Amino acid sequence: MALSAVSAVGSILFLLKCNRSYIILATMPDLKWLLLTYKVPADPPAKRVALWRRLKSIGAVYLQNGVCLLPKTDDHVRQLKMLENDIAEMGGESVLLETIALDQAQREKVIARFKADRDEQYREFLGRCAGFEAEIAKEFAINKFTYAELEEEDTDLKKLQGWLEKIKKLDFYHASLAAEASERLKACEALLERYAQRIYEAHDENRATGGDDAVRS
Repeated sequence: MALSAVSAVGSILFLLKCNRSYIILATMPDLKWLLLTYKVPADPPAKRVALWRRLKSIGAVYLQNGVCLLPKTDDHVRQLKMLENDIAEMGGESVLLETIALDQAQREKVIARFKADRDEQYREFLGRCAGFEAEIAKEFAINKFTYAELEEEDTDLKKLQGWLEKIKKLDFYHASLAAEASERLKACEALLERYAQRIYEAHDENRATGGDDAVRS
């Protein structure tokens, strides 16, 4: 028997050769990150805040002030190179490096930071879903079945759908609340469909009885 390591896409596979066959013993992710360190003038503060927001908007995690990480991808390299230029135009300084974790423990710490940031966003999203559900429950409770209300709720649902899609794009390491958020969105979609069906029924009943368009039944 012989132990060997081979590179695969984004990982290192440890193989045990037994006779003429190979057995996969373990897969260790070969994760690379982009490390950006920067320092910009304190004034004007709006530019510093705008820079921070841009980095957060592409999923960067901050290890400390002016030091952040992103998984290494072609898109992230391009985004950070543009930000590097912006920092220079602000009169600041920056250094962009490629880095890896020293060991598995450090790797897990970094991944945990990314997951924590995404779970914070998922929690906020779940809170908005609860608000959406409460609003429709209120409409059911007061028998308010109008197309105007349906249009408002449909707009709110589209906002939830777009928001979750944005979070997912930044969820590089599958945060723990991702599945719950997806299921909660499906529940919101099903709830709106129930509400819409009730509106269709109410308006059909209204036409049959010759009432007006604003139905309260």
